[in-house]
Amino acid sequence: MWLDKISLKGKCAIVTGGSRGIGKAIAEGLAEAGAKVLISSRKEDGIKKAAEELKSKGYEVYSFPAHAGKIEDIKRLVNHAVELFGRIDILVNNAGTNPHFGPVLTADEGVWDKIFEVNLKGPFFLCKEVAPIMEKNGGGSIINVASAGGIRPGFGLGVYCISKAGLIMMTRVLASEWGYMNIRVNAVAPGVIKTKMSEILVSTEEIVQEIEKNTALHRIGEPVDVVGAVVFLASDAASYITGQTIVIDGGGVFL
Repeated sequence: MWLDKISLKGKCAIVTGGSRGIGKAIAEGLAEAGAKVLISSRKEDGIKKAAEELKSKGYEVYSFPAHAGKIEDIKRLVNHAVELFGRIDILVNNAGTNPHFGPVLTADEGVWDKIFEVNLKGPFFLCKEVAPIMEKNGGGSIINVASAGGIRPGFGLGVYCISKAGLIMMTRVLASEWGYMNIRVNAVAPGVIKTKMSEILVSTEEIVQEIEKNTALHRIGEPVDVVGAVVFLASDAASYITGQTIVIDGGGVFL
């Protein structure tokens, strides 16, 4: 019975930032669980390559180039998903950016705007676009990829952490307002995961040693470590869970 509940067969999903790292791993996990998946990313070449790779494994995965922070692109992405699938059951807001590493005093307006455009504004308006479609089909599941940095400050990542804290609160607000539509809204908050975005951290031996020392599992996370929680939250096995944030950090602190 429970294996049936975790299955995503017949469901259709959008995953932003799906060309690499956590987003690509999530797309593969959703597809392996039976979902049809549309992945998006700003760069067309990268997203096409990722979709082709996942298709070669036998998964039903499609690609569509879209900037996660641009309203026009968001609308085009949702319209394409409806044309492709006829419905949207799952949305994973994974796309994120952090062009600034250092104290918040050194962050200028352009940095602030860029981070919030992709990390908070885009997910908000994408949620708004898919909500009526989900309601029409009886509900759905939205999973926002936040960060452990949205719960506790991360060294040198101040503005990024602030944006992810906003994403966690957005998750709670939308969950409270959209429950009547049977739309569940949850978040996952990864710690340090080996991706291109975390390269500045995981390529510095002193930082790696400090993270591992202060993490219960004594290792840096991999993109696949985030997948299980997302698949669970997307599935009927989590049908009574909404407004929650699952921290995926190996039992440690976010430095």
